[in-house]
Amino acid sequence: MTNTPTRRGGTALWLASGWLGLLGLLALGVGLLPLPAPDAPVGGPNLPPFASFPEILGTDGIGRSVLSRLIHGARISLTVSIGATLLAAVLGGLLGVLAAYLRGFAESVIGVVLDAILAFPPLLLLLALAAVVRPGVGTLVASLGLLFVPPFARLAKAAALARLNREYVVAAEALGAGHGRLLFRELMPGCVPPVASYAVVMAALMIMVEGALSFLGVGIPPPAPSWGAMIAAGKDFLAMSPQLVLVPCAAMFLTVLSFNTVGEHLRARVDPGAGDAR
Repeated sequence: MTNTPTRRGGTALWLASGWLGLLGLLALGVGLLPLPAPDAPVGGPNLPPFASFPEILGTDGIGRSVLSRLIHGARISLTVSIGATLLAAVLGGLLGVLAAYLRGFAESVIGVVLDAILAFPPLLLLLALAAVVRPGVGTLVASLGLLFVPPFARLAKAAALARLNREYVVAAEALGAGHGRLLFRELMPGCVPPVASYAVVMAALMIMVEGALSFLGVGIPPPAPSWGAMIAAGKDFLAMSPQLVLVPCAAMFLTVLSFNTVGEHLRARVDPGAGDAR
């Protein structure tokens, strides 16, 4: 009986990892798959699933392949999510470690910049950026990455502060180690595990934000496929063709759930007390 939660957790982790792995392979190899172009009509509008092969998920309101758009949309969602998360984690991690190490005036300046970013409502700021800058994958990666720098910076700063007085850091400083060595050889490696585990959870949030922006029409511009845009286009046919909404919703739900599951597992490995607290 005591092994049941562990077994269930392991099964959930394997399923989540398998889904993310499959999605990543499909996204990377979408150009090699025998799929029609995502913006080209392949049949009549609103064809039901399994009405013809290989369009096993049917067609949308203007006859485009739902399967093709779903897989191409996965590539866009993963590109935006992973790219923005990496940008936020790298910039936030560097700023957080610098603030913890330098202290004083530098810490105050970094804190003011991070607080200024946090002062703006995220969705409102993204809508304003979309109105000024031409929407696209690069724009979304840059804007989302910069917007989510503060939480990574605070996490990295806390991790660095917890390690500043460790024996190996004090010993390196006593032996005359320079600032670069102390930052990148002594402090930074210890900050990577908590930042990396948090990044996996943040990747799920990035997918939801990108989907919300595309649903509102200010994310990835058409005709490029996006899960959020597919949901927005399919809502007009919800009564007669519910799969146009349910399919991208299910893909987004499973992806977000999988990222959260893997992220929680990594967080429990980095901080075993977090798993015990639950």
